Amino acid sequence: QVQLVESGGGLVQTGGSLRLSCAASGRTVNRYIMAWFRQAPGNEREYVASVRGSGSVHYADSMEGRFTISRDNAKNMVYLQMNNLKPEDTAVYYCAVSSRPTIVALTTYRNYDYWGQGTQVTVSS
Repeated sequence: QVQLVESGGGLVQTGGSLRLSCAASGRTVNRYIMAWFRQAPGNEREYVASVRGSGSVHYADSMEGRFTISRDNAKNMVYLQMNNLKPEDTAVYYCAVSSRPTIVALTTYRNYDYWGQGTQVTVSS
């Protein structure tokens, strides 16, 4: 089992930045895919970005350029740097891990086995 704990959410003004962190425990996740999803009230869970154990990254089209995902395998951590935040970025952000390192459908939430509790990000206009 893998436990995930997110941190770093909060309230920020439009144009501001936040850095989310996710700590994994219970098992080394170096080879696993780590990802961020988000969910706004009334919306489906939305893929943000993912990073493979090799460091290869992938972003949702609407996030690339403003968001940067990274990981620290030595610390079992994944991060999401979010810049130029907009009110529509307001959501609960979830960290997720897939134990299947070769999956192709990175944007499908059903391909992820472990989830954190989420951290709230609120962007005021």
